[in-house]
Amino acid sequence: MKVREMAVPDAYHITPHKLCDLRGSFYESFRHERLAEEIGRPFPVAQVNYSVSRRSTLRGLHGTLLPPGQAKLVCVVRGAVLDIVVDLRTGSPTWGVHEANWLDAASGEALFVAEGLVHGFLALTDDTCVSYHCSTEFVPGTQVDIDPFDAELALPWGLSDTPLMSVKDSSAMSVATARENGSLAAYEDCLAHYAMLRGAA
Repeated sequence: MKVREMAVPDAYHITPHKLCDLRGSFYESFRHERLAEEIGRPFPVAQVNYSVSRRSTLRGLHGTLLPPGQAKLVCVVRGAVLDIVVDLRTGSPTWGVHEANWLDAASGEALFVAEGLVHGFLALTDDTCVSYHCSTEFVPGTQVDIDPFDAELALPWGLSDTPLMSVKDSSAMSVATARENGSLAAYEDCLAHYAMLRGAA
C-alpha cells in the first residue's frame, strides 16, 4: 500500500496495491504492521461499523472525546463519497485545516483519522456503504458532533440540493460552542495519547 500524510497532520490517505486480471482484482485493505510502520503507531481494531446511505446524505462532522478517543480507518465498500477530515484539536498549529477526498469502492482507497480529529462525508451515490474500523468500542455520551456548515470552517461540500441529515447532525453545535464547553481535544493531549500508544507497542 501507499500511504500519504494528509494536509491534516495525523490523518493519512491510503492507496492499496491492486492485483488485476480477467477475473477482477485483489488487494489488501488493512495490514496492521504495515500501517503501524507508516503512521508511527499501532492501530488496534476494537469495533467495525458500516453505514449505508442514500445519495446526498451527509454524515458528520463526528469526533470522540479524549479520553477515551477513537481513531478510525474509513473506506467505501460500495458507492462513492466526498470525505472531509478537519483538525479541531485546540492549540494545534494546523487548527481548522481540512482535506477533502473522493473515495469510492473501485479504488479501495482508505483514510486513517487519528484521535482528536473530526470527520464527515457526503454520499454521492444511492446505497453507498462506508466501513469504519475503530480503535475503541463505542461509549455512549462520548461522541462530539460539529455543525458541518459552520462558517468558521467553510468546508467545500459542493452541494446543489439540501442534504439528508439526522436530527442530531442538523442540530450539531458550532465550533465555537464545542471549544467553549471543552468538547474538543487539546493538541498536547492528543500528542501525549499518540506517544502512549507508541510506547505500548
